Amino acid sequence: QVQLTESGGGWVQAGVSLRLSCAASGRTFGSLAVGWSRQAPGKERDFVAAISSSGRDTIYGDSAKGRFTISRDNAKKTAYLQMNSLKPEDTAVYDCAVAGIMTPRNSDYLYWGQGTQVNVSS
Repeated sequence: QVQLTESGGGWVQAGVSLRLSCAASGRTFGSLAVGWSRQAPGKERDFVAAISSSGRDTIYGDSAKGRFTISRDNAKKTAYLQMNSLKPEDTAVYDCAVAGIMTPRNSDYLYWGQGTQVNVSS
């Protein structure tokens, strides 16, 4: 069992940056890929980014590519999502999750955090 806790969300103006954190408990974090996704009310879950267990490989969804960066620090058992040039359409609950492989498919993820709310004003 892996427990994940997101933090760093908040209310910000469009055009600025925000960094989300995903802190993990458990003994296997360093062996698992991490992904970030987001969901707004009434919308489907949107894959944002994923990173391999080593941190050497990353993938991004179309909504995030070029603006967001995923990273991790296995010594701290923490993954991050750096979000730049935020837009109102980025408003959503952001969740981190872990999987056995780096994947863009939300159904592949094994454990999920509770989410952190990001609100971007126009």
